[in-house]
Amino acid sequence: MRILWLKTELLHPIDKGGKIRTYNMLRELKREHHITYLTLDDGTSDKNARARADEYCDQLICVPHQQREKFTARFYYEVALNLLSSLPYAIKKYESKKMRSAIAEQMNFDLPDVLVCDFLTPALNIPKSLPCPAVLFQHNVEAMIWKRHYEVQTNPAKRAYLYGQWRKMEHFERRTCRRFDCVVAVSYEDREMMKKEYDLKQVYDVPTGVDTEYFRDSGREPRDPHNLVFTGSMDWLPNEDAIRYFTEEILPLVQKAVPDVTLTVVGRNPFPTLMELSKREPSIVVTGRVDDVRPYIERAAVYVVPLRIGGGTRLKIYEAMAMEKAIVSTTIGAEGLPVRGGADLLLADTVEAFAEAVVKILNNEGLARRLGQQAASGVKENFGWRNVAQSFASICERAIEIGEPAGSPAPLQVKTESSVQ
Repeated sequence: MRILWLKTELLHPIDKGGKIRTYNMLRELKREHHITYLTLDDGTSDKNARARADEYCDQLICVPHQQREKFTARFYYEVALNLLSSLPYAIKKYESKKMRSAIAEQMNFDLPDVLVCDFLTPALNIPKSLPCPAVLFQHNVEAMIWKRHYEVQTNPAKRAYLYGQWRKMEHFERRTCRRFDCVVAVSYEDREMMKKEYDLKQVYDVPTGVDTEYFRDSGREPRDPHNLVFTGSMDWLPNEDAIRYFTEEILPLVQKAVPDVTLTVVGRNPFPTLMELSKREPSIVVTGRVDDVRPYIERAAVYVVPLRIGGGTRLKIYEAMAMEKAIVSTTIGAEGLPVRGGADLLLADTVEAFAEAVVKILNNEGLARRLGQQAASGVKENFGWRNVAQSFASICERAIEIGEPAGSPAPLQVKTESSVQ
């Protein structure tokens, strides 16, 4: 197949879940299919990101795009201005006339067999008429994430804002999903939710994968028996909420039972108050972005996933499982993954239960070893990326087979207004 893959970022550095999933999927698909990768580029990727794109695509098309840096005056101005928009801010900020033009030009120049829209964000820029079938790759049910943000927020002003963003996202997501010939989710739960909530007919799911050759216990890092680790992009709101929740409510209970416990938070763009906390509390180490998360995972005694908000599936859990780590997660943190509480990891959904599970593992090395070995065995046997990519390719082929393309085969006419409003 000739696949036109739409994204809103270059993939290097491969430092967050969405990039990891896309990179490994495309790297496998490229073995048998021709991939044209068309993306926005805000200039924040690695200097060699364009040069390294040949690892996952045959052709790269970059569209310059500027975004406001978070927490600046201009950023807050745009957030406030979004109150007047029908689109959620998380979508509106990716609107690009240049990307719409680039998609139309590529379609007219080299018609693909199928277009893949990776995440909801590029969908805003897809022309109304398409001369080929189109597949939406949904890493999350985005409206559900915003709903959960709203539900856990206690500040009245923030709660009101989040309510509006949730409703806007729900409306946009429902309408956008219906534009595509097929929608692909990353879990059975997400698939069933979209099928029910958005009344979708052609919606499928592919499993989450992990590079089991890369993520494995090397035996070179000394294990710290009282160290906890969390990995993930700290500029993703669910991760930020998880660490606030853990450090403010769970960690103090763990410290009562294990006074010398430490927490290492590994991930790009840590938020300011977390950095300040790490300066005051020597037991909390914040690394920021690192080139390799494996040594930090390998040294830890427990891998924690205290997520209260989220959707899709957490790649981080499979990575920790492949490295034979004992894991404590909330049910939401492990949502969508075929893991067994008590066998592959421990699940806990209250402050007290989460702290108790962490302490239990810290005080029982045999339990930690059993959980890690059981988890690694299941992941290595069932969740390599080759099988995941083959499943995705089959869905793309199905989209090509089912009926007419998503629009007229005539040359595309580029619209200046938003294509999905």
